Amino acid sequence: MTAQTDRAGTPKLNFRHKLADRGIDPLLVLLLPAVLLLGALFVYPMFYGVSISMDPLNGGGPFANYVNFFTDPFQSSTIWKTLGLALPAALINVGASVPIAMQMRRKFRGKRLLTAVLVLPVSLGTVLVADGLLRYFSPTGWFNQVLMGLGLVDEPVRLIYNYAGVLFSLIITGFPFAFLLTLSYLSGIDPTLERAAATLGATKWQRTKYIVMPLLAPGLAMTFCLTFVLAFGVFPSANLVGEPTGSTRVLSIAAYQAAFEQYDFSLASAIAVIMGVVEMVIIGAVLILRSRFYEGSTAGGKG
Repeated sequence: MTAQTDRAGTPKLNFRHKLADRGIDPLLVLLLPAVLLLGALFVYPMFYGVSISMDPLNGGGPFANYVNFFTDPFQSSTIWKTLGLALPAALINVGASVPIAMQMRRKFRGKRLLTAVLVLPVSLGTVLVADGLLRYFSPTGWFNQVLMGLGLVDEPVRLIYNYAGVLFSLIITGFPFAFLLTLSYLSGIDPTLERAAATLGATKWQRTKYIVMPLLAPGLAMTFCLTFVLAFGVFPSANLVGEPTGSTRVLSIAAYQAAFEQYDFSLASAIAVIMGVVEMVIIGAVLILRSRFYEGSTAGGKG
């Protein structure tokens, strides 16, 4: 079968060959539908929201919403309140998932049942978890009733309708994701690396410190980013078990109030943009730190 030629006798190249000559994998064309779908569902709404935020309801220029937000202490403080909840929740979830996931690498009876119990909050959802906290930790809940019955406290301990209640909710709902991700990263580390170190006299602590943790660190960074994003958008917990007009008035609540109480969708869009920027700053900082960790193969080689 002869190749097609032009009038000068030069063989014609089809579209696939032209892409290959430019160093582009022709199979990347198959990603075009996904890229178009991503643009329709994410990129366009994002730019549309940015354009709305630059059209203030009361005028004052394209950046009036942002200026008003950052010059109003009541509004700008929501950034620190949100970070004050999302960062500790992500750190606690990631930190707690590591030792538990390491123990789950061993074989023991009831391992599957324990794993199912640990990931059970995923199926409950934020609202049900908040409802459980209200029932258990309310002034008339069983927790306070037990403490008062034992004479440990004279009055109920306040664990809901404040910062602590929202933090508990974020930990309960976010831990299963951190645990599953950490467990998957640990499963990718070849156990023969630790056994080889053990034959050289390394203790369990030394193997964990110098082998497991350096290999696990890049995965933990990604786990932190995902759990942070999950906690950063806290809304139901901050409303149900928090103090939405005080210590737990987070960015999502500020955006909701601007949109559906003040009917200022321009300001709500500006707050949403600020939320995205703050998230990207934190994630960018974590990814920069991640690049300093080992990112090679975690599989053991033949000796």
